[in-house]
Amino acid sequence: MVKFSRELEAQLIPEWKDAFVNYRELKKLVKKIKISLHSRSDSDAADPSNKDIPDFGISIFDSFRALAAGLFSASSRSHGELPVPVDEDSAEEEVPVQSREEEEISFFNKLEIELEKVNKFYEAKEREFCERGEALNKQLQILVDLKKILDEHHRRRQQRRCSSPNHGVFLDLLNSTSSFSDRTSEISDSATSPDISEEVISALERNGISFVGSTRSKAKKGTKPKAATMRIDIPATNATKTISAITSMVWEDLVNGARKEGDFGGGGGDYISRKKIQCAEKMIRGAFVELYRGLGLLKTYSSLNLIAFTKILKKYDKVSKNLESSCYLKKVKRSHFVNSDKVVKLVDDVESIFVKYFASNDRKKAMKFLRPNQPKESHVITFFVGLFTGSFGTLFTVYAILAHISGIFSSNIEPGYMETVYPVFSMFALLSLHIFLYGCNLFMWKSSRINYNFIFEFNPNKALKYRDVFLICTSFMTIVVGAMVIHLILRSSNFAPHIVDAIPKTLLMIFLGTLICPFNIIYRSTRYSFLRVMRNIIFSPFYKVLMVDFFMADQLTSQIPLLRYLEFTSCYFIAVGFKIHPYDTCTNSKSYKLLAYIISFLPYYYRAMQCARRYMEEGYDPNHLANAGKYISAMLAAAARWKYALDPTPMWLAIVVITSTLATFYQLYWDFVKDWGLLNLHSKNLFLRDELVLRHKCIYYFSLALNFVLRLAWVETVLRLNMGFLENRLVDFTLASLEIIRRGHWNFYRLENEHLNNVGKFRAVKVVPLPFRDME
Repeated sequence: MVKFSRELEAQLIPEWKDAFVNYRELKKLVKKIKISLHSRSDSDAADPSNKDIPDFGISIFDSFRALAAGLFSASSRSHGELPVPVDEDSAEEEVPVQSREEEEISFFNKLEIELEKVNKFYEAKEREFCERGEALNKQLQILVDLKKILDEHHRRRQQRRCSSPNHGVFLDLLNSTSSFSDRTSEISDSATSPDISEEVISALERNGISFVGSTRSKAKKGTKPKAATMRIDIPATNATKTISAITSMVWEDLVNGARKEGDFGGGGGDYISRKKIQCAEKMIRGAFVELYRGLGLLKTYSSLNLIAFTKILKKYDKVSKNLESSCYLKKVKRSHFVNSDKVVKLVDDVESIFVKYFASNDRKKAMKFLRPNQPKESHVITFFVGLFTGSFGTLFTVYAILAHISGIFSSNIEPGYMETVYPVFSMFALLSLHIFLYGCNLFMWKSSRINYNFIFEFNPNKALKYRDVFLICTSFMTIVVGAMVIHLILRSSNFAPHIVDAIPKTLLMIFLGTLICPFNIIYRSTRYSFLRVMRNIIFSPFYKVLMVDFFMADQLTSQIPLLRYLEFTSCYFIAVGFKIHPYDTCTNSKSYKLLAYIISFLPYYYRAMQCARRYMEEGYDPNHLANAGKYISAMLAAAARWKYALDPTPMWLAIVVITSTLATFYQLYWDFVKDWGLLNLHSKNLFLRDELVLRHKCIYYFSLALNFVLRLAWVETVLRLNMGFLENRLVDFTLASLEIIRRGHWNFYRLENEHLNNVGKFRAVKVVPLPFRDME
């Protein structure tokens, strides 16, 4: 039977762990009470005159304890020794043992502190969710009113198109998240449909949006109309919205420069479009889903704490045999976190609202959004992982034997196996290694209770589990090694070169075809999510940067050798298609070398652009600029190494050493301090941080040393050790593999630090921005 402490540890919300009742500490206090009771009963047994103390039961281990105590005391007397050796120093500092009454007082004081902590946290979260619910209700009412007005306006515009072509509801509702102080929304006094304008004003004023520029306020206050105080915030999450936000900003600057005070002529505004309404509706729907999820977590928090209090009081009652525990249990059940029904009512309200407005009165459809079914883990996947692992090992052994027999690694005058086929299969091998390490990361994150799905904003129903990742990795490598064996057999059998070269080409086409396959097979949701993330990275200045975007861009900075292999492979097959000499074209041409240089710094450029975007969006935090500086230093170091490879002079060697050293220490500082949160000089754990997920501190010290050593891999490119062609290729592949291993090792601690930041802020639910905002 699983102990309740372990069961509680497995079910509690990781981000709210510190807010739960400290069950282990209370359990220790109960054990202390039990020990004090046993020690008192032993003293009563030794002193028969003490009859007024009740007996609290007999343990099956009492006879063994008594026998051990008797043997130990007899042995001590026979040798003239004391049972417990006491020196003079320790005798002065001896801590008196607490009595039963003192232990019970300590227990109930701790119980009171824990109950107060749980109540305060529950009340704070309940208040937060209730306020969020009220704000969402207002947002929803504005949305409903605007949709009705838009439909009515569209109908009237169809009727009046011939007589009034300029007729329209003219609102300056801006679709940008940028905080421009002069951006407001207006109602045009020159609008040709005052009835519609009044509908807009009245609908929004009912929801607390004050339009001081309306005809109503002008009639009441007798003042000149001013700009209205509402705007629509549609986040610039993609390239189109970002360009629209920039255009809108420039356009408003031009309009504001030419506009006079009180001029409400018709320039500079945007129509309320259905597209904006659809974006606002999507944002409000996502906010309701997150609110519902948060309410579910709060209900789980309440029920688990009630069970924990009940369990610990039952344990105390079993030990002490008095009525205080039952009285205190009644107090717990009268507490706010147990009796409050606000959360239950709000859950019912959210369900009814979601069914009515977002699911067309279809409750089953609404519940698919609000309560998605959790997929069950299948052991069939584990079976196939083992099957493909065994197949991979067998095929790799066959390949090694055939390669040794055929002597393919010997260098010839003509470009041989290592020059043409090696880059293709090396690319697949590095990719498989990265996938394998990602599977290891998922396993470690799950074992450590790190909520990676919440951090990456993954859908738990569609996100890959570590078994799925291992299945992809093993099956992929089995196919690759099988293709290598077939390619080697055909090459040794003197088949036509175009047939032999078709093997790696076919393998590459199968991989790309599977990646973009539109059918719902082979983890389509994951494949399309990967493609969306890659699109966001490539156009990183124009897309909103999420955690998964810059995390994946960091992975690309460790896959520069893979990108170079991909460049060579694409160039080689294209050159073969055009019937030109492929090897010379893809190694000696200036355009190829320039493209290789561009590929070397593109991942760093993407990350620098992401940092710049986050700097603009997240309150101009200088840390983002400092992070961008890290990637710019890496680009400068890569440029210096590329130039040194073309012109190996002492001057360029010195530049390479200086730039690479500065970039390396810059990266190491950011790894240890910013990304991992370590090297805290004031931490209770020497050179680490106060909160650690892993139990053994030595693992962190080893990780610091390992990351330091692997960051110095660039030294090999400067030393240029005198080795043969084959050895150089193997060294390059080994260094590329070590960099991927370093990145997989870095991934765990990066997400551990992010998780601990969420825990420190009790952040377990995503805060979705709301579209309608009052400027005042």
